[in-house]
Amino acid sequence: MRGPGRWAVLAALGVLAAVMMFPFVIVAINAVKSPAEYSSSGPLSLPDGLYLQGIIDFWNRVDFGEKLWNSLLISGSVAVLAVVLSVLNAYALGIGRVRGRLSILVLFLVANTLPQEALAYPLYYLAKEFGLYDTKLSMIIIFTVIQAAFGTYLLSAVLGQFPKEILEAAAIDGAGRFRTLIRVVVPISRPTLSVLLIFFFIWTWNEFFLPLIFLISNDNQTVPVALGILQGERYMDATMSSASALLGIVPAVAFFLIFQRTLTRGITVGAVK
Repeated sequence: MRGPGRWAVLAALGVLAAVMMFPFVIVAINAVKSPAEYSSSGPLSLPDGLYLQGIIDFWNRVDFGEKLWNSLLISGSVAVLAVVLSVLNAYALGIGRVRGRLSILVLFLVANTLPQEALAYPLYYLAKEFGLYDTKLSMIIIFTVIQAAFGTYLLSAVLGQFPKEILEAAAIDGAGRFRTLIRVVVPISRPTLSVLLIFFFIWTWNEFFLPLIFLISNDNQTVPVALGILQGERYMDATMSSASALLGIVPAVAFFLIFQRTLTRGITVGAVK
């Protein structure tokens, strides 16, 4: 695309990026304001200096380091385990061509359409029965299954189009099914798996409803749950609320920026031969 059309597209993308970044900028500005400055100048004014006491108070108030570790542990574990489970399932469905493949894929699709509200009570009952209620392990198991259902459905379609010539060449070389998966399928599918890993991490990080029900102890709560509970407390001033929102957003944004190139490479793979 050349000429005025190209500049129009770039201008539109710039405006869209500015609109999307505006709430984040406002939160960041108000997080470093003092309560007095916020009250006198309003939320849209620039701060005269850096007031970090609101961030420090919020960090100490909720033991944010512990909440951050809980979210990192749960999200990281779910992302890795869900990708592994998705690959194993999709390899059997997409390449292994197991019996009832279409019915199984429909089952995974239906599982992805169920709202979490419908799953809350059955999962709560099962967690109580197995002694996993109010444990981080319960969240890891639940979200691994939920994310793997989507990952299996997606990867099954991808691996279903996997070049048969490569699989036949691996079989001629004496590679078994598991070795073919590890040495051939996974390396070639790495860009797609990287995208799933990033999305699974971010999706799990932002989960609120089920962790709110299952993680009732303060020691087990995740960042979204801690933020959601504190937002309802009347004695939190506006600057501390902004500080809490900023601390909740920054880790996910940082993770996204770190793996931005991986995400872009995974999305565009196959678009250019």
